[in-house]
Amino acid sequence: MSNLSEITQSLPLPPQRHPKTQTPPSQFSISKNYSPAHFIRLPRDHTSDHHLLHHPRRTHPLVWCSAIICLVICLLIIVFGITTLIIFLVIKPKYPSFDIPNANLNVIYFDSPDNFNGDFTFVANFTNPNRKIHIKFDFLDVELYFIDRLIAAQALEPFSLKPREARLEMIHFISSLVYLPPNPAIELQRQVQSNRVKYNVRGTFRVRAKVGMAQFSYWLHANCQLEMTSPPTGVLVARNCTTKR
Repeated sequence: MSNLSEITQSLPLPPQRHPKTQTPPSQFSISKNYSPAHFIRLPRDHTSDHHLLHHPRRTHPLVWCSAIICLVICLLIIVFGITTLIIFLVIKPKYPSFDIPNANLNVIYFDSPDNFNGDFTFVANFTNPNRKIHIKFDFLDVELYFIDRLIAAQALEPFSLKPREARLEMIHFISSLVYLPPNPAIELQRQVQSNRVKYNVRGTFRVRAKVGMAQFSYWLHANCQLEMTSPPTGVLVARNCTTKR
């Protein structure tokens, strides 16, 4: 027995198992990807939820009226544009013409080297070349120039022209004590002595054209370069007239 106890004591003891140690809470590491805000619960916005539960507002009647008016205006513009296009493609309107078939230069004299006096008469021919368009001239202004210097002007009464109709207007210009700078005055005297006086007639007209129920208006500009013999029996010897918008 003594031997058995000695043997038992001489044997090595088995290793003792220690209980699993737990890391205290203070030793936990917090990841860098999280911030304290992730662990804070934000209060719920009850006001937004309250608005979400409301029904959508109805459109004000004035908004509907404005939308309807805009729609009607757009439709009218489209219809007017289509009508105008049809008129131009089918009827092919032409601009009225302005011409001066006859003119007389009666008087040119100077009271002083710079004060010019003159008497000039011409016949203006207005023509409507269209076959189906009625035309009305509701504004007519005609001016007389010598080397781009205005020496006389006159306004005409409005009138109308039927399709393929022409109208002759007698226009009488009287220039009284009109100032001319030295160079134009010397040039006018030289032309009178050479029996060739060059005048320029310019016209500005507002035209209204009517085709059925459709009407449209535009401006016309006429320009006539005239060459006259000297007064008192000055007659027209050459002309060049153009009419354009």
